Amino acid sequence: MSFMDHFFQMDWMAPATDPMLEGYTALGFVAGSTKRLRLRLLVTGVTYRHPALLAKTVTTLDVLSGGRAELGIGAAWYEREHRGLGVPFPPVAERFERLEEAIAICLQMWSDDNGAYVGRHYQLDETLCSPMPVSSPRPRILIGGGGERKTLRLVAQYADACNIFGGPAEVAHKLDVLRRHCDAIGRDPNEIEVTAMYRDLPTDASVDDVVRGAEEFAAVGVSTLVTGAMGHDPGAWLESTFAPAMDRLGAIEATPLA
Repeated sequence: MSFMDHFFQMDWMAPATDPMLEGYTALGFVAGSTKRLRLRLLVTGVTYRHPALLAKTVTTLDVLSGGRAELGIGAAWYEREHRGLGVPFPPVAERFERLEEAIAICLQMWSDDNGAYVGRHYQLDETLCSPMPVSSPRPRILIGGGGERKTLRLVAQYADACNIFGGPAEVAHKLDVLRRHCDAIGRDPNEIEVTAMYRDLPTDASVDDVVRGAEEFAAVGVSTLVTGAMGHDPGAWLESTFAPAMDRLGAIEATPLA
């Protein structure tokens, strides 16, 4: 289960005034209402929360859900939302610096090291996190985005999973770049779960259409597809289109990245 991390509706999708719930509060509700769903934001904007408080938030979700929380995180982008709510919106290069420091802080808080953290943008006297997460050895980290110089380098270095936008051909190119980043640091790219957005479907798509598209993504190395409800009756759309396809989709294996 993934929610967006926004406070205004994205104005390329719907009017900014349309309803938008705060993501971690919504995930807490889902945690208390379910038993098996994995829980994450796709993805947390690094600018919205101090990294140490973010680590504590994800830890709390993980403990209360019995180990089902994940940290999805990215560099943030929605300038209107930042300006509207008075949230600092630094230049993109600084946002990526903050992203890497935020990941480092979370990793330190989820380790045995309770000492100080001193970075360019964040300084912590203590990285105490009690209770620790239930997930072992820690909550999984997903980094969202497909930037080839910075984002995919961070994926190779830190992430358990990535999330990439685009059709199969574009995703295949991004995964080639990710392989090169992994090669540069000696990491097996198959350690990284590859997820991709799968929303560019017509509302009248058939089960066969869904499976055919999934097969195209699997052929380039995608193991998990992320979709969202569409149309005037989104619940019915999911049930009629995706529920019958689940058994067939579960039989598809992604092509290894290496």
